[in-house]
Amino acid sequence: MKFIYYILRYLQTIMSNTKPSIPKGMRDFTSEVMFRRNYIFETVKSAFECYGYAPIETPAMENVKTLTGKYGDEGDRLIFKVLNSGDYLSKANLDENTDSKSLTKQIVEKALRFDLTVPFARFVVQNRNDITFPFKRYQMQNVWRADRPQKGRYREFYQCDADVIGTESLICEVELVQLYDDVFTKLNIPNVDICINNRKVLSGMVELMGATDLFDQIVITLDKLDKIGIDKVKEEMESNGVKKEALSILDTFLNTKNVGDLFSLLENSLIGKKGLEELKFVIDNVTKLGLQSANLVFDITLARGLNYYTGCILEVKANDVQIGSIGGGGRYDDLTSNFGLKDVSGVGVSFGIDRIYLVMEELALFPDNIDVSTKVMFANFGDDEAAFCLPLLKQLRAAGISSELYPTSTKMKKQMTYANNKGVQFVIMVGEDEMESGILSIKNMESGEQR
Repeated sequence: MKFIYYILRYLQTIMSNTKPSIPKGMRDFTSEVMFRRNYIFETVKSAFECYGYAPIETPAMENVKTLTGKYGDEGDRLIFKVLNSGDYLSKANLDENTDSKSLTKQIVEKALRFDLTVPFARFVVQNRNDITFPFKRYQMQNVWRADRPQKGRYREFYQCDADVIGTESLICEVELVQLYDDVFTKLNIPNVDICINNRKVLSGMVELMGATDLFDQIVITLDKLDKIGIDKVKEEMESNGVKKEALSILDTFLNTKNVGDLFSLLENSLIGKKGLEELKFVIDNVTKLGLQSANLVFDITLARGLNYYTGCILEVKANDVQIGSIGGGGRYDDLTSNFGLKDVSGVGVSFGIDRIYLVMEELALFPDNIDVSTKVMFANFGDDEAAFCLPLLKQLRAAGISSELYPTSTKMKKQMTYANNKGVQFVIMVGEDEMESGILSIKNMESGEQR
């Protein structure tokens, strides 16, 4: 018994000395970072509401069956699954044929949401009797993906989505391009390209390649073009069953830079021509309206690997920073049918807040003083002086001025160090003389001037 006791004590010692940590791909945010993130959130939220989008929220966890089968095989592998609570193994049927896949189905019923679009489709179906169509919503929440962490790619990150569902009008795509432009203009992010393509055009291309049955694999591979290059893309397509002669058709499409030049290539594809007409409508109308700072760029290589896209697709790039896309979205015609509501078309875009933050940080685009939480601090000289300051503090806060009273009457050097480290702009000092005269001493912490 003593031996076991000492082993347990030893294990407790090891555990108590373990350094605190968080899982890979997850992050803490300091106050300074949060002030800057909130600046982006508030800019995006203001634009969403200006365009008539209303907020909703959905739970962090969804039923596994809600999420799986919507993102393709690669996406499904990145879904964080949550074990059933309690003694989950006691209810599992285990035998010699049990493998990891069949076991997972028995012990996992829930998963962390992979994106905001699929939960939104589920929300629409469940609440269809209480919402007005077309329904315009925005959503700003965390999502989780079991991806390999790297710069600009995390396992937990924030998405800010705007979607309109219940209409096939391409005016929505035009509006979403303008929304992107408005937000990036307000954030002063320069040299932004809003890339556009259409999944129907890609369907037409694959049809001409004689590989319609391989559409999903071709699109997923094409989506990797920027990362692995054209030679690797062709190699992967061949390994998936695409014939060599079909790759020459792919080359012809990839070398086409203008939408107008594709009409002759796709004259024998009904779905391809339909996609071109949709693209032309959006591009022509955005061109008429004009953009403030972003550029709308047709990109035949843009595929967006998610399975649910059916029409126009968008992706946003900040060309001055090597970081990948900072936004993306597109049209999905039948996503709600997965939950029993057919023929409801939707379209939406997402802002990648974490990557937008990195772009703004690298280009030094954050305004000065947005990370100042306290503008005025009252120094604390004792109980009587603190009591005198409380009504003044209340007046400042009522006027919308962020202010605080240092909680204890410690040494003045310590109080000033606190104010300096926190970025407080003004320190008000109230001693006996100030209480008697009603004239307060105010120190400007930036200039050092006191009066």
